[in-house]
Amino acid sequence: MEAIRMQSSTDKFSLPGQLLRLKQACQAHPMPSLDERRTHLLQLKGALLAHQQPLCDALARDYGQRSDYDSLIADILPCVMQINYSLKRLKGWMKPQRRHAGLLLAPARVEVHYQPLGVIGIMVPWNFPVMLSLGPLIGAIAAGNRAMLKLSEFTPHTNAALRALLAEVFDESQVCVIEGDAEVAAAFSTLPFDHLLFTGSTAVGKRVMAAAAPQLTPLTLELGGKSPCLIAPGMPIPLAVERMIFGKSLNAGQICVAPDYVLLPRGREQAFIEAYRNHFARLYPKGLASPDHGAIINPQQYQRLIDWLAEAEQAGAEVHPCASPARDDATRRLAPHLLTEVPAHCQLMQQEIFGPLLPLIPYDDIDEALAYITARPRPLALYLMSLDPALQERVTRETHAGGMAINESLFQVAADDAPFGGVGPSGMGHYHGHEGFLTFSKAKTVLRRGKFSTGALIHPPYRRWYRRLMMTLFLR
Repeated sequence: MEAIRMQSSTDKFSLPGQLLRLKQACQAHPMPSLDERRTHLLQLKGALLAHQQPLCDALARDYGQRSDYDSLIADILPCVMQINYSLKRLKGWMKPQRRHAGLLLAPARVEVHYQPLGVIGIMVPWNFPVMLSLGPLIGAIAAGNRAMLKLSEFTPHTNAALRALLAEVFDESQVCVIEGDAEVAAAFSTLPFDHLLFTGSTAVGKRVMAAAAPQLTPLTLELGGKSPCLIAPGMPIPLAVERMIFGKSLNAGQICVAPDYVLLPRGREQAFIEAYRNHFARLYPKGLASPDHGAIINPQQYQRLIDWLAEAEQAGAEVHPCASPARDDATRRLAPHLLTEVPAHCQLMQQEIFGPLLPLIPYDDIDEALAYITARPRPLALYLMSLDPALQERVTRETHAGGMAINESLFQVAADDAPFGGVGPSGMGHYHGHEGFLTFSKAKTVLRRGKFSTGALIHPPYRRWYRRLMMTLFLR
């Protein structure tokens, strides 16, 4: 296919014209066939596999240090799995669904047809720029749509690798890639897409929603928030640490579903600190020098974490680094820092941390812990470390979160056959798998009748005896 003509940045004034071209292409070919969609997905998978090393190299350059394995397991593998899952089920997803017409509408045939929405806008964050661009794109293509991707200005090398990959699969009438700063992103969010998916912070998500409102653009917001990890009273601390530490270590904790704070029984704080330090040393034997330990994305994000850490310490918090040295300012590497006695007004307790800092909050009984969680904005993820089935059921029933994992962390996002999305301040809507196909489709009801119709029985004038009989029959 013709290569996508892209530049490293985009003039915001050119965006409406680019969207118009995509919409015109949708009008010319509104319902791609099953074979066309499968072909695009297979070609995307082939390009992704062929470009996996350039993508890993680009991610490492953008971060300064990022393990290839981190990039493979969190950026590339989920996309390949999502394509495989979609290919196996796409025929069934596309098939019109029969629904019951009911006695009042008989004789009639009712079906629900799933049509492409048109052009999907995808706003991509910097923390997983491959997965969070190609993941939504896979869902959009499976549903028969075209797409515009706004990539993060903080991952220029990855953006270039993505452009090269996508140029092998799609022409500019199918997928358009946009780069640029916050001004371009703001202009992008005002475009009249048929659906807009944004992944990022809650604060920016509010601005995106306000920008989309005048156009009545449907939104999926994948935000974040403060995701708790609740350790139950009877849970062995070393086991709890083993199950949750990867969710805080991958990508140096720069994950929207990373554990943001830990609730644990009072008096177990020191046991947790020791277990965390020991397990971190097993995962990263050379500490900050371990090749698997990632860096913070840029100086601004690194300084933010350092400032929040200093604020908490000055306010009276106790800081427990998990490696020595605990930081390397030159390479932006920061070891996990566990914190106790953090005052509630500190930024670490108010904002999503998005890095390797982890406050520990003791509780006296499980009711207190659950009250702490439910009194706060609903998070994107909730982690429970407990071997008690009754408590597992209670926490599942009494708390709200976008997703939940019991005796595990992070891996709930990897379930292909389950939706991913937030609730309230952590987002709205969901995608992944079948839910992604539904999000990017219009479920259109089609009622079909032949020559004979009972519709005339309810037409005016209404005082005929058989119309009163009908109302008597159905209003009961």
